[in-house]
Amino acid sequence: MHRFLVLIPALVWAQTPAAPPAAPKPSAAKTATSPSTAKKTAPAARPAPKPMTDEEKTIYALGLSMARSLGQFDLSPAELDIVKKALTDAAAGKPAVDIQTWGPKIQDLSKTRGARALDKQKATSAAFLTKAAAAPGAQKTASGLVYRELTPGTGASPQASDTVKVHYRGTLIDGTEFDSSYKRNEPAQFPLTRVIKCWTEGVQKMKVGGKAQLICPADIAYGDDGRPGIPGGATLVFEIELLDIPAAPPAAK
Repeated sequence: MHRFLVLIPALVWAQTPAAPPAAPKPSAAKTATSPSTAKKTAPAARPAPKPMTDEEKTIYALGLSMARSLGQFDLSPAELDIVKKALTDAAAGKPAVDIQTWGPKIQDLSKTRGARALDKQKATSAAFLTKAAAAPGAQKTASGLVYRELTPGTGASPQASDTVKVHYRGTLIDGTEFDSSYKRNEPAQFPLTRVIKCWTEGVQKMKVGGKAQLICPADIAYGDDGRPGIPGGATLVFEIELLDIPAAPPAAK
């Protein structure tokens, strides 16, 4: 078959007048494909990351816990790289500085950096609160709470002495979630006398079946000390759904 295909052009050429000389081929420089017209090849797909084992997830959680502890130092990206280097050097048994000399200085650094981080957090929170209070439907109370109804309720409103059943989600002002009953797939129930002041005040404004947003300045949340995952001086944002006001159990005789 291949031989037949090769012979046909030879026979046709022999039966036709001679063709004029072929035009010279363009130089290689002219025929080279320019970068703009070259066919682009798609980058090779990266393999999907291998799922972590339970033990690896626990070790990863250890890293998250360390990151929380480092939060008080208000470290820059370059300073975080120094921390990573210290971990690597320590693991190799080749520390670059003497821990006995420089370790005692950590406490002073913590105080200095903690004060700086607190001032920064308060300034950011103040700007956020001002903007939130100006949003449509927002109410700012004397305590500094910014309350906004998201879905009107039709039931009763709780009193400060009541126990409430709620679903809620709590975030920092940058959207970082630090707590959620929705993720646990289980509503929370507690007396309003045992929660932060922002909740005691704000939930009393709600009605059963309703949903509201509470924006809580640090003064009526966790103050300058904060909590794990919550920086000192942080303003907190809660979305709360009031499900019920359970009746108090009868007093023991």
